[in-house]
Amino acid sequence: MLSVIEPPQRDGSSSIVPPSFFIILTSVFVDMLGYGIMLPLLPFYVQQHALESGAAIAGGLMSMYATIQLVSGPILGALSDRYGRKPILLFCLLGTATSYLLLGLANSLVMIVIAVFLDGLTGSNLTLAHAYVADTTDAENRARGLNYSQLAFGLGIMAGPILGGTLSGYGLSLPALVASALAFGNTVFGYVLLPESLSPERRETQPISQVFSWAGQFTSIFRKQSIRNFLMVLFLLNLAFAGLQTNFPLYSNARFDWSPAQNSYFYLYVGLCGVLVQGVLFARLQARFGESKLVPAGLICMGLGLAGMAFAPDAWMIFPAVAIVALGTGISIPSLTALVSLRLPEHEQGRLMGGNQTLLALTNIFGPTLAGLSFDMIAISAPYWLGRLFAWLALGIWIMNRRR
Repeated sequence: MLSVIEPPQRDGSSSIVPPSFFIILTSVFVDMLGYGIMLPLLPFYVQQHALESGAAIAGGLMSMYATIQLVSGPILGALSDRYGRKPILLFCLLGTATSYLLLGLANSLVMIVIAVFLDGLTGSNLTLAHAYVADTTDAENRARGLNYSQLAFGLGIMAGPILGGTLSGYGLSLPALVASALAFGNTVFGYVLLPESLSPERRETQPISQVFSWAGQFTSIFRKQSIRNFLMVLFLLNLAFAGLQTNFPLYSNARFDWSPAQNSYFYLYVGLCGVLVQGVLFARLQARFGESKLVPAGLICMGLGLAGMAFAPDAWMIFPAVAIVALGTGISIPSLTALVSLRLPEHEQGRLMGGNQTLLALTNIFGPTLAGLSFDMIAISAPYWLGRLFAWLALGIWIMNRRR
């Protein structure tokens, strides 16, 4: 049952700014910088070794990546509950560095597939960073800590494509090698400077055989009644947004005749809105209203903003509408994640964040498919009306459980 009573404070760090906190945020930024470098260039790596355009293969590789993360997220999170955050995070960073190196040296499609598989298998860096933040923040500062890690994530994703596009002018292998060097450097940085956040006496003691049971790890999270409805709301919230990123260029071209360059500028605007919300507004709003009020406010903003995007008869109307969507996602996701986190003990934070990653991977699989089908079979604006429906369904679940 959803509760609006603030959970009790936990023992531990009462400040949001220990040195380790900034170290983990730097690690998230560098990791996402490398990911941002590689993501837009993957189709071109495939194209070098594919007989045809490679678009279908590149799409298949991204689906494979998301599917692998469905399985690996909860397991790596549970391993960090048992052995500590630092060793598992370093393992993931090292796997990411190796996968980028393989991609930079790839001379066949098989090597590209292996590189993407390895990156998916060890791609739980943000999950483990969130668990680390949960270990080092108290109830009052949990949402702000998770928000700042999302901000570091967004900044890396924004800067990465710009750097990758610049480097690609000197050869397609160079961006992958630079991303690999960043990831290897990040691994060394974490090994030398990052302290362990989960002391041995606070760790999970379940048998190792249970740790590697993906189904057991994932379903055990949903068996906890105290957070089940939170997770349903979180799933619908992400599903409302998941398909729009891949669908928007088609929508803007069909309705406003936008070129790829115009869409690029629009995505930059979206990123700047996200940075403004996460870097400036969220801390002030959270301190004044608290997470329990920000979640429904964010869902209402998402519904209104998505409806505005679907309705917009003129291109300029898209900009205020997407700013409202950015506000909604920026205040609701970290608030909801914090509320879930505060209802589980410390030794289950890794498994929880891994379960959250699995939910996100599911939305990344089903969201683009639903958006594409509704775009083709109903109307070009249908994905945005569908997103509004998911957002307001999540709001309905929140309100009903609050009344109970």
